[in-house]
Amino acid sequence: MLSIVCTLLILIPVAVAMSLMISQVIANVMWNGTEQQAVLVAAIVRKGSLPRVIKPSVPGVDLIQVVAPGGRVLAASPSAGDRQPIVRAWPAPGDTMQDSQTCANIEPGCLRFSALRVGSGVQSPVVYAGDRTTTMMSTTFDNAIVAAQAALLTAAVGWITWHVTGRILRPVESITSELATTTFNDLSRRIPQQAGDDEIARLVRTLNQTLHRLERATHRQRGFVADASHELRTPLAGLRVKLEEARIHPHDFDAEELLDDTLRDVDRLQAITADLLLLAGLESSAATVRERVDLADLTRAELEHRADRVPVQVGLQDGVIVDGAPAQLARLLTNLLDNAQRHARDRVDVAVRRDNGQALLTVSDDGPGIPESDRERIFERFTRLDTARSRHLGGTGLGLAIANDIAHGHSGTITVSDSAHGGACFEVRLPLSPSSSATPQPGGRNG
Repeated sequence: MLSIVCTLLILIPVAVAMSLMISQVIANVMWNGTEQQAVLVAAIVRKGSLPRVIKPSVPGVDLIQVVAPGGRVLAASPSAGDRQPIVRAWPAPGDTMQDSQTCANIEPGCLRFSALRVGSGVQSPVVYAGDRTTTMMSTTFDNAIVAAQAALLTAAVGWITWHVTGRILRPVESITSELATTTFNDLSRRIPQQAGDDEIARLVRTLNQTLHRLERATHRQRGFVADASHELRTPLAGLRVKLEEARIHPHDFDAEELLDDTLRDVDRLQAITADLLLLAGLESSAATVRERVDLADLTRAELEHRADRVPVQVGLQDGVIVDGAPAQLARLLTNLLDNAQRHARDRVDVAVRRDNGQALLTVSDDGPGIPESDRERIFERFTRLDTARSRHLGGTGLGLAIANDIAHGHSGTITVSDSAHGGACFEVRLPLSPSSSATPQPGGRNG
């Protein structure tokens, strides 16, 4: 609709200009004959051989007069007569040729004529050459048509603009009113959907999709805050109970045992707080500086700093390079290894290789595994399964959620399936660095 208005705003000036040009062309054609006749008669006057009766030589131009200053007719054609000038126009000394038209005279009626001064002097006679015309054929009528056309086009554009603007502003006003009533506490409201696929309909769909995403993010944030509050209250409550009982019954508690218990609770609080801060940092780290990271080298460096309960078997292919934040990728690997160590019986495997044009990192164990119905839920924050994998303590419930956020933050994915040894196998797929070599490098396997 807006494009139509813009097109009309361009076409109207063009149409008016073309109409004026056409009017000028018509005028030039109309006066071409009278000007020729006036020039021919003026040449005769200059030669001094002007007859009393002038014979027209240009077809259609039959009204010819040569008039001296003062209005005396010196010569005329039979149709013009020599009693009085056919027109009252008198060119100024500097205006040699004057084209005009008039209906002021009763006889011979409406005329289109050319007036030409024979010489430049004040006493120079003037040659008049004209033909009869009608009001419909006059340039005044042409000009009136052009003006009426411009007025009609302007009125049409004004009406179309008003109509189109009204159609646009009505739904915009409705959108504004609906958004004004939408608050952070109630994001369930939606803007009424419009039919069609114009700009307004697409705007409404985009706004509704944005509101839907905001609503989901808000529910997720509120659930996360509630879960975090619960997770922090539990060790805090335990600490308070132990300290209050020790204060009331100081002789019933061993000081060293009490300190060990409270330190374990403090460690848990510290771990939860650190994970919460890390999650908050991941959500606001879109501009984190990335660098080329060799996943095999990263895995070796992490394993060198660990003292795990279960030995880790590795199969690493060198040259699997991704663009990422080394600290975050190291935390992803650490969380997966911690999870595997908590649930493994005798075996944990780590592998790095190329697979279908991607970097593939796998961490698997021989523990109880994860039921297929829970394989999506385990990546949610503070999720604990009512299975054998939740028997062991020590986790904050955020490790896999952090790993999931890091993988997605690197344009990758993380999934879980059954391992070859009966436990769980976590697969992390990341895009290879564009500058990564396409030729696989030989890898090693350590026990």
